Parts: sequence; structure tokens; C-alpha cells
Amino acid sequence: MELRQLEKFYPGFRFFFAGKEELSIADKKSIDQFFSAHLPNYCINCAAYTAVDKAETEMGPAYNINALAVGVLAKACKKFQAKFFHISTDYVFAGNGSRPYAEVDATSPLNFYGYSKLRGEEKALKENAEIIILRTSWVYSSFGKNFVKTMLRLMAEKESISVVDDQYGSPTYAADLAGAIMQIIAKDNFVPGVYHYCNNGIINWHQFATAIKEFTQSNCLVNAISTAGYPTPAKRPYYSSLETQKFRHTFNIIIPDWKESLKKCLAILIKQGN
Repeated sequence: MELRQLEKFYPGFRFFFAGKEELSIADKKSIDQFFSAHLPNYCINCAAYTAVDKAETEMGPAYNINALAVGVLAKACKKFQAKFFHISTDYVFAGNGSRPYAEVDATSPLNFYGYSKLRGEEKALKENAEIIILRTSWVYSSFGKNFVKTMLRLMAEKESISVVDDQYGSPTYAADLAGAIMQIIAKDNFVPGVYHYCNNGIINWHQFATAIKEFTQSNCLVNAISTAGYPTPAKRPYYSSLETQKFRHTFNIIIPDWKESLKKCLAILIKQGN
């Protein structure tokens, strides 16, 4: 949806948006028909199975969308000479480090979601080396389900909430990521490779929630708890911040600070009445 919001700012491009109802990305025949009909110059794959905990039991659907379908899309892009952007995740890393992960660091996902996303990267690169893979983290938006919208809802409903304070990473405003992709396309500066993109700054989830509380002047009490105090079916990395130097230097794109972007998203959500 964030890319759709940018369409009006790029009148020189014709956009084609296809949800799962219009296009099954795991179906090679369906993909070939779509590419034959529209002959896109670029393909941006925003589709993903993102229910991290459910992926531990719904392995089939997660693998089909996050791994198999990505290979199909990458192959179609090579066949039809479309430049392919694929969105991946910080969850391909184990999260046991103490510095932001670089693109060359060893991958070792802790959960099936991360495993399926890593397999998707591998299948895409096997089918088509001339692609851009963008690993991102802690994505939120004024659209869909995400941490920011969940926190706003809980803070409106409850007097106090508890949020883990021992998992560290970097939030990413989806509008910033969408804007960065469109800058690459508009400049015709497509440099294949694996890149990391997230907003500047490293925080934990409790700090993220506290910032939402402060920016919205909520009276809800935000308590800090450990990961052990909030067990989930899927293990989470304790530290998964991403190093973005390669992206910034390659594409000459400025990445905003996480607080600046959070304020922009909250302003939209508040205006919408969320």
C-alpha cells in the first residue's frame, strides 16, 4: 500500500498492483501470463507470509510464499527482462551478535519464518543473479497489522501493558522503504546485490513502545519485561539491527532516523482516527 501511495508522484511510470486475489505468485503459469500481458520493467515483491509464530506450525504456506514463490518470480523476471526487487528480513540472522549485521555476515535463522525467507533469497539468486534483495527489520506502516498500530490500540484499551526490553533492532517505516525503492527506479540506478535497509537507530521493543506512548501523550503505563516473561512459539533474535552503509553508499540515499519516521506515521494514524 505504501508503494500505491507514491504512484501519483511518478507520473512517468505505469504501475500494476496485484494482490493474491489477482495473482498467485507461486503459480508459474499465472506469473507468465501476467508478465506477458504487462511486460513490466521492474517487479517489486512485497508479498510474504509474515505470521512469525503461526509459521512454526503452518510451514507449508510459509514456505510456498516466502521461498518457492520467490524463485518463480525471479525466474520470470529473468525471462521477461524485468529488474527484480525482493524484500527479505533481519530474521535470517541468529541475533546473538553485538553489532549491526552486515550483508556478508553468516546467516542462521532461529525460527521457520526466518528459514523460509532465507530459502527465498537463495532460490531467487539461483534463478536470477541480477536482482536486488533488501533485508529490512521491524517494519510498520499506517496500513495493515503491525507493532505501532497494535500499541496504539492496546494503549487506548488498557491502563498498562508489558513489552519486552531485551530484544534489540531497528524499526523501519514502510513508507521510507517504498520511497527508497522508487528513488532507485527513478534514477535508473539498479545495482544488483543483497542490501540492508532500516531506519537509523538501535532500540528495544520497550523503548519503541515508550516512544509511541510519549509521542501520542498516552496515559497508559508501559512496563518492561524480559523475553522469558513473554514466551512465544517462535524464537526471536535478541539483536538484529542491520548495517545500512552498503545501501546508503551504493544508491546515495539518505535514511531517516527512526524517531522522525515514527512521528510521521503516528501523525497519519492520528489523523485517520486510529
